[in-house]
Amino acid sequence: MTGALAAVVVVLASLSLLTGVGRADGATDRHDTWSKEEWGVLSSMSLYKLPAPPPDPSNAVADKPEAVALGKRLFADARLSRNGAVSCASCHAPDRQFQDGLPVGRGVGVGKRRTMPVAATAYSPFLFWDGRKDSQWSQALGPLEDGVEHGGNRVQFARVVRAHYRREYESLFGAVPNLQGLPADASPLGSADEREAWSRLTNAQRDAVNRVFANLGKAIAAYERTVSYGDSRFDRYVDAVLKGDHGGQQTLSAQEVKGLRLFIGKAQCATCHNGPLLTDQAFHNTGIPPRESARPDRGRASATAKVLADEFNCLSRYSDAPPQACQELSFMATGEPGMEGAFKTPSLRNVALRAPYMHAGQLANLDEVVTHYVRSPAAAVGHSELAHGGQGHTERKPIRLTEEETRDVVSFLSSLSGPIVERPSRPYDHGSEQVSGR
Repeated sequence: MTGALAAVVVVLASLSLLTGVGRADGATDRHDTWSKEEWGVLSSMSLYKLPAPPPDPSNAVADKPEAVALGKRLFADARLSRNGAVSCASCHAPDRQFQDGLPVGRGVGVGKRRTMPVAATAYSPFLFWDGRKDSQWSQALGPLEDGVEHGGNRVQFARVVRAHYRREYESLFGAVPNLQGLPADASPLGSADEREAWSRLTNAQRDAVNRVFANLGKAIAAYERTVSYGDSRFDRYVDAVLKGDHGGQQTLSAQEVKGLRLFIGKAQCATCHNGPLLTDQAFHNTGIPPRESARPDRGRASATAKVLADEFNCLSRYSDAPPQACQELSFMATGEPGMEGAFKTPSLRNVALRAPYMHAGQLANLDEVVTHYVRSPAAAVGHSELAHGGQGHTERKPIRLTEEETRDVVSFLSSLSGPIVERPSRPYDHGSEQVSGR
């Protein structure tokens, strides 16, 4: 070997030792460099920055352990359905990220939208894809009476509570009303016979049944408040970056780091998917094609009137909140053109484990999701509606990503997966009980 060649070999060997490239174990000691501004963005997205869930003044038992225990049993009770076969856990399965993995939900019938996960919904001011409910307990009530979900009715549910949960219920809410003389089935939202039976009840009887129904939802909500996300490889990576822990930065692959840089930069994902839960909790029209082209879903536009008129909203007689505590509902924007065809920004926590995607499962995998945002097609319905053909513009502008960059973003999204945990108490606890996760 010549002297010059030997010198080159020595230099390359030294560089290999410094960079970690060529180590026998195949690992590297990568040192990822981020600007001060990027540090701030990464820090804001860390799950370790997630505070305790905000209080729910509309639910007086929201953080009582006894309510959590009762709610967990109710969550899994299939007697709260028309056919005795559907529980909350049927669609929000704990071993499937508290969702069902189907394009649209299936209960006693088939729905029109995707089942949303339960985890961390305590942080959301409005629930469902269109935000037609303003609390977890009010949201829990909706599927119970929905004709294609649980398909049950209020008097039926009150009878289940009295027969099987009387002691637990009365320790939290007081005496269960006497249901003697009431029809077996009655509800203002049920079948024609159920609605007729409901109309024959006295105001006092309807109010008594409604209160049991509302309290059932409050107990379920108390349990759901404990369900949240555990930390992911992404969170451990951010922690390592902020601490200057170069070894800890190996938590993400080089491709995932490239995807992360795109996520908070060129790809513009963090515009809507921000904060520790990677959602702005808002509603956007992103041009997702409707599941039924002849019947496009109006999304948020048709939901604001529903939540204002909801007999179980924050301002209702069944809410425990004083009117001044219902700020989200009182100052909710209504009648905005931008809400036409707009749907809620979902959390991206554990997103790689929750295919298919979008409000009606229109996209099969994350490659299709990122590609959709790159193409940014016109909306079938929505704001900036065009005269020709009735198509509108979405809020998004096309994003210029190469195929390689698209793969990088998808790769990064896999790093957001972690366990589902149940918090034993209100303060966020990294040692919470793990329920599921990979």
